[in-house]
Parts: sequence; structure tokens; C-alpha cells
Amino acid sequence: MLYYPELAMPRSRTVTTVCNGKREVWTDYEEAKAYFLELMMTTEGEERERAECIYIQLIHGLSECSDVEE
Repeated sequence: MLYYPELAMPRSRTVTTVCNGKREVWTDYEEAKAYFLELMMTTEGEERERAECIYIQLIHGLSECSDVEE
């Protein structure tokens, strides 16, 4: 059993996101998650789908997230 929630978090607190061609390096993982959650909740259409794609990747703990489907 995990007693420390940080054990489940990625070791690196930095994350790189690529959204709509714009590459950004975040030094705070939680700040990136909060930004994309807010973007997802306040936009519609394609922009919302892009933010949702990145947010889901952040939830899964990836260190590089992109809105491009591979």
C-alpha cells in the first residue's frame, strides 16, 4: 500500500506540451494539468478536443504530451 501520494506521480515535475503547434515546457506538473483542465472546460469544438487530449495524457503521467494523434 502506498502511503505517499507522490510515489504515484512522475519523478520529474516538468512536462512538455504541444498544443496547436505551440510547444511549451512547464516546470510545475500540477499547473499544466490545471491549465488544460480550465481550457477544456471553457472552450468548444476543436480547441476543446485538443485540450482534452493533452489533459488525458497529463492524467496518465506522461512527460511529453501532444494533441497530435499518432
